[in-house]
Amino acid sequence: MDADRLLDETAALLRARGERMTGPRRAVLLALARNPGHHAPDDVARLVADLDATVHRSSVYRCLEALRSLGVVQHVHVGHGATVYHLTDTEAVHAQCRHCGALFTLPASVLDAAGSALRDEHGFALDATHVALSGTCADCLNA
Repeated sequence: MDADRLLDETAALLRARGERMTGPRRAVLLALARNPGHHAPDDVARLVADLDATVHRSSVYRCLEALRSLGVVQHVHVGHGATVYHLTDTEAVHAQCRHCGALFTLPASVLDAAGSALRDEHGFALDATHVALSGTCADCLNA
């Protein structure tokens, strides 16, 4: 999604909640849109500082949480509790190689069978979008 469209759509979502697009929110969105991928909060703060040095680090953290609750940004827990953020573009799950640390974005459908089994057999509704699956990537397996 291009940055202008992202800003417009997010502003509309914020207005619908009685909120507004602030300078820090705009800077966080632009930083994420211009730097695709998964970023730790401190990395997002550095990217934002490159765009607008007046935005305080604590504002970046608050913006990430506000945008997450709005559904525009997703956070994923990787490794031992570390959190990374990215723009929410599609329903996806994540997998992280426990050897090299590479993070992969996978279609949510990869866990459809497991989700169905959990629901049918245990009455449990799976939400695998919040954490990264742990395993070994093909490169590390072949090394």
